[in-house]
Amino acid sequence: MSKYTFSKNVPQQEYEEFVKNSEYCNLLQSYNWANIKSNWDHLYTGVYNEKNELCATGLVLIRHLPMSFSMFYIPRGPIMDYRNEELLKFYFTELKKIAKSYHGLFIKFDPSIHVNDYLSKDYNDNKYEHTQEYLNIFKKLGAKHHGFTMTISETIQPRFQSNVYKCEDVEDTLPKHTKRLIKDADRRNVEIIHGGVELVDEFSRLVALTEERKQVALRNSDYFKLLMNNYPEDGVIFLAQCNLYQLAKDAHERKETLVKEIQATPENAKKKMRRLMDQMNSVEKDVKEFDAMLEEFGNEDKAIAIAGILSIQYGNTCEMLYAGMDERFKKFMPQYKEYVANFEWAFERGCIWSNMGGVEGSLDDGLTKFKDNFNPTINEFIGEFDYPVYKVLYPFAAKAYAIMKQRGASE
Repeated sequence: MSKYTFSKNVPQQEYEEFVKNSEYCNLLQSYNWANIKSNWDHLYTGVYNEKNELCATGLVLIRHLPMSFSMFYIPRGPIMDYRNEELLKFYFTELKKIAKSYHGLFIKFDPSIHVNDYLSKDYNDNKYEHTQEYLNIFKKLGAKHHGFTMTISETIQPRFQSNVYKCEDVEDTLPKHTKRLIKDADRRNVEIIHGGVELVDEFSRLVALTEERKQVALRNSDYFKLLMNNYPEDGVIFLAQCNLYQLAKDAHERKETLVKEIQATPENAKKKMRRLMDQMNSVEKDVKEFDAMLEEFGNEDKAIAIAGILSIQYGNTCEMLYAGMDERFKKFMPQYKEYVANFEWAFERGCIWSNMGGVEGSLDDGLTKFKDNFNPTINEFIGEFDYPVYKVLYPFAAKAYAIMKQRGASE
C-alpha cells in the first residue's frame, strides 16, 4: 500500500498555502490561473503523505483536441521536491490514469527548475551541477525532454526570462544611461500612478497602440479585467502620465524669462550670454515640440496616459505580464520610470523578484536589450517535457501538436 494519496480537487486555501510557501512558487500555478485560462478545463491536483500533509500540487490545464482526444499541461509545475523520485513517480502515475479517462495523449509540463542564473552581460554556458540529475530522474520516469531550446517560439513558456531581484535601492543598481533616461522623463514631468481595474480602459488603449505598431496580437480589455478581478488584492496597473498643456505653458514661460534675461545682459558679459543662448536653444526646441503635440492631442489642461504596465503579485513573486506605450511619446522615456516604480511596489510588498518576462536565449534581440536597462538576472529554466499517456500514439500526437502550435492554436 502506497504511503501517498492523490487528489484531483485540492481545496483552494490548502492549495494556495502550499504553492505560495514553495521555492517554486509562481503565478501560473496559482489557483485562480485556471479562471484566466477559461478555454481549458482544469484540475487542482495534489498528493498527501501518510500524515495527511500536502506534499505536491499541480494546476493541470486540459486542452480538448480533435477526435475526442486531449492533452494535459502543467505550466511551470507541478510543485514538489523533484528529487523525491518516489513522490514524482506516484504523482505522474496517478495523473496518467486520470488523463486516460480524458483520452489524453500526453502530459506536457515545464517545471520551474533553474539550470542557470546570470547577469545578461555575463552570458554563461555552464549548467548547474544538478541539471543532469534532474534530467535523469525525469527520463527514468519516462518523460521526453525537448532539449535546451533557445527561442521563445519553441516552447509554451519562455525558457529564458529577464528578472530583477530585490535590493535595497533599485535606482542605485541601474546603469548610468538608464538613470539619465529617467531624468529625461522627470524633465518632461512624467508622473506615475497606479491602481486597479478602474485603469483597465486606459491601459487597454495603450496596449492596442503597441499591437498596431508591432503588428502583434496581445489581449483586450475584457482579458485585462479578468486578470484584475481574479487577483483583486494583488493585481496592479501602472500608468505613466504627462500634462502637455502644462509642459507647453512652462516652456513658454521659461522662454519669456530667458528673453528678458538676454535683453538685460550687458554686451561684455559674453560668458553669461553664451549660457543664456544655450538655454534659449534648448527651450525653443521644447516649445516647438510641445506646441506641435498640443495641436495633435488638444489644448486641454489634463494628464494623459502615455505608457502602462499590468503586473500581478503572487506569494513573494511579481509577474509583469503586459505593457503598452504610445510611441508618439517615446522621447518622454516613460517606461523607464514606470518599470522602476513597479519594482519598488513589488519589493515593498515582500516580493523577492519582479519578472519582466521572456527573452530569446541568444540575448541579442531588441526585447532583451530594452530589459538590460534594468540590470536584470537571466533565469534559464530546464525546459519542457512530455510524459506520454499512450506510448504508441505519442509520436503521432507530438507531430500533430507541433502542427497545431505552428498555426497558433496552442494558447
